[in-house]
Amino acid sequence: MRALVLALGLTLAAAPALAADPVEGDWLTQTGTGKVRIAPCAGKADRLCGAIFWLKNPADQKATDVNNPEAKLRSRPILGLPMLYGFKAAGPGRWTGGKIYDPQTGKTYDSKLSINPNGTLKVEGCIAVICQAQTWKRS
Repeated sequence: MRALVLALGLTLAAAPALAADPVEGDWLTQTGTGKVRIAPCAGKADRLCGAIFWLKNPADQKATDVNNPEAKLRSRPILGLPMLYGFKAAGPGRWTGGKIYDPQTGKTYDSKLSINPNGTLKVEGCIAVICQAQTWKRS
């Protein structure tokens, strides 16, 4: 019995870690003014979320979410702001069912993420069936 437990332990220890989905990582937005880190959501490893972790303009480092429709959130900093949330896997490099928040307008849209053949990230924001896409580059 002890040998079986030891063998099982060694098998699990030798198993490779699951590779991160290609959508995960750090991305430079299409405008080049910010970077977003995409990773599993806190407390929900099967979902992806993303937060702004870098802003190009030093003056923006102290900017707040002034356009948020919720008054109590208007004082939160843009740096560290959760921007993407709730994405569910739809296949390798494809995530759907999420939301994207645009701090410039204070609006939230349905969203999809997918890796393009050239390794860039297609980020779509949708209202009903009409979507607009941006292309983000790996940072």
